[in-house]
Amino acid sequence: MSEQTITIGNKDFQVACQPGEEQYLHAAAGMLDTEARTLLNQIGRLPTERMLLMSGLMLADKTAAAEDKAQAAEAEVVRLRAEIEALRNRPAPVPERVEVPVVTPEVTDAMAELAARAETLADELESKARRKF
Repeated sequence: MSEQTITIGNKDFQVACQPGEEQYLHAAAGMLDTEARTLLNQIGRLPTERMLLMSGLMLADKTAAAEDKAQAAEAEVVRLRAEIEALRNRPAPVPERVEVPVVTPEVTDAMAELAARAETLADELESKARRKF
């Protein structure tokens, strides 16, 4: 066993812990000390037993709230995993049939012929316009 000194609410305590557990002890004592200092700042002087009891209850309340949030988050994870699995297992959508209109070669040839005629007419008009001026 390792003897450790922890401070809670401006009071030192000697506590024994297993070797290797010192950092966990000091972390827990730090959380309890934070609550104790909050109480002392709000209320002032308190008997040690009452300070430790109230600090422990405040810390337990925070722990319970954190556990509730963790349970809600775990439930949400389970729900989301189920939704993902359902999406993975649903059948693939039926492919849509897309029809593209086809322009026949006759239509293409007729349009090319019309374009050529239009260009010839435009050239003739330009020539006539130049001669007049």
